[in-house]
Amino acid sequence: MIITTTNTLEGKKITQYLGLVTGETIIGANIFRDILAGIRDIVGGRSGAYEEVLKEAKDTAVREMTESARLLGANAVIGVDLDYESLGANNGMLMVTACGTAVLFE
Repeated sequence: MIITTTNTLEGKKITQYLGLVTGETIIGANIFRDILAGIRDIVGGRSGAYEEVLKEAKDTAVREMTESARLLGANAVIGVDLDYESLGANNGMLMVTACGTAVLFE
């Protein structure tokens, strides 16, 4: 399945628009990651622990969106948009949503 942020598929003809598909995930960062991230904030550098959580959440949202498209009979998702949001007490949860348009192409 082709997944793209563009609204077209270069060199392909879209024959049918099947509708909006989404995938969502909410994931919490545990206290050990919070402590390590706090240390990184003080001394500088990137927080590998949070980057890993962010990647996991994005991958899950895209996988769910792709599965929704597959259930509609699509062979591509176009116009994909990823959104990230902090939720919960002290922003301890991360929500990632992926949405796009499921299509059929030749």
